[in-house]
Amino acid sequence: MIREVYPQIYLNEIPLPKNPLKALNSYIIPSQGRSLILDTGFNREECRNALMEGIRASGIDLKRTDLVLTHMHVDHSGLADYLWKQGCKVYIGKKDGILLNNFRTSPEQVLGHLSEGLNLNQGIGMKEIEAFDIAPKEPFAYTPLQEGDCLEVGPYRFEVIDIPGHSPGHIGLYERKHKLFLGGDHILNEITPNITFWHYKIDSLGNFMESLNKIRRFEIDWVFPSHRSLIQDHRQRIDELIIHHQERLEEITGILRDGQKSVIETAARMHWDLSYKSWNDFPLTQKWFASGEAMAHLEHLVYKGEAQRVNSEGKHYYELVNP
Repeated sequence: MIREVYPQIYLNEIPLPKNPLKALNSYIIPSQGRSLILDTGFNREECRNALMEGIRASGIDLKRTDLVLTHMHVDHSGLADYLWKQGCKVYIGKKDGILLNNFRTSPEQVLGHLSEGLNLNQGIGMKEIEAFDIAPKEPFAYTPLQEGDCLEVGPYRFEVIDIPGHSPGHIGLYERKHKLFLGGDHILNEITPNITFWHYKIDSLGNFMESLNKIRRFEIDWVFPSHRSLIQDHRQRIDELIIHHQERLEEITGILRDGQKSVIETAARMHWDLSYKSWNDFPLTQKWFASGEAMAHLEHLVYKGEAQRVNSEGKHYYELVNP
């Protein structure tokens, strides 16, 4: 069921079955011209039913609707090809658009470096990841968005803001006059966005921190996030997220003081706000996400010159430069 969270902006809660995120906040903005949908949910029947129920309740015509994907993750993009076939014009950040379509056709190009890093250590491979089953079924046509582009819908004029970090091509929509920010997974209440490793040439955590500081400078009255509750004091929440990752870096530095560690060994010793008793109890998908986040933090320490990556007997390890 949709609910109006701001004049002419409706939140359509999409259930995410068997997922710790629980639900996605999809947004619908009806207009006499072109309407707008932000993000979709998984490619699952439960998500599709909830999405379409909200669309019907809003009264929008999909053939006169723009679908904006804040980023490539399947909880945001899983039904993009379905809506595209229904007549929607799809928009996504340039980098994530390429990654998303390649995810179905050439997954090793998208996740290969992370899979390599983990397989070198403990064999958590892409075949065990559930995302393939709930991603778009096939590639779709899209229009790439980048910083400075604008989308006008009803009384609103949204500026596209590049906010890489959570994904390489994550975007947000900023409405300057009304001080609104449709932020995807960039700033979340109650939970922290997962920051994962993408490529050795990308400092995911560094990019995320820069993007947080970028949005901190914006004048915003309401952040409409993709999960959990709406945010009014974006600067306070950004400060909390920055402190969280600083503490993560300190935690990992402490782990490396005990000696050289692999990604998996590091992740297994980190604290995770999950209900499992030990690392061995983590489902493979959760191990993947945890290890990806550990690797992003390890690589950030490498970028800062505080740690180094070494290869020993075909396996990747990390160690402090000055233990």
